[in-house]
Amino acid sequence: MLFATANTRLFLYREPTDMRKGFDGLPCPAVFARQRHPMSGDGYIFINRRRDRMKLLLWQPTGFVLYYKLLEREMKS
Repeated sequence: MLFATANTRLFLYREPTDMRKGFDGLPCPAVFARQRHPMSGDGYIFINRRRDRMKLLLWQPTGFVLYYKLLEREMKS
């Protein structure tokens, strides 16, 4: 279950991302690109080069949550 509030902002990292990266590897591009702290409560969306897989990294009070989705069709840009 996704626990996001009305104040949660989602940022899409538009560059292709290596989907082998996990909690420790994914926040780095978003932090440097947006100068945001990954534990700010915002969510970060990452997509792979083929645009058929997506990860959402979200901070909750008890720690990071990583959602991974295999898309039925590739995302259009």
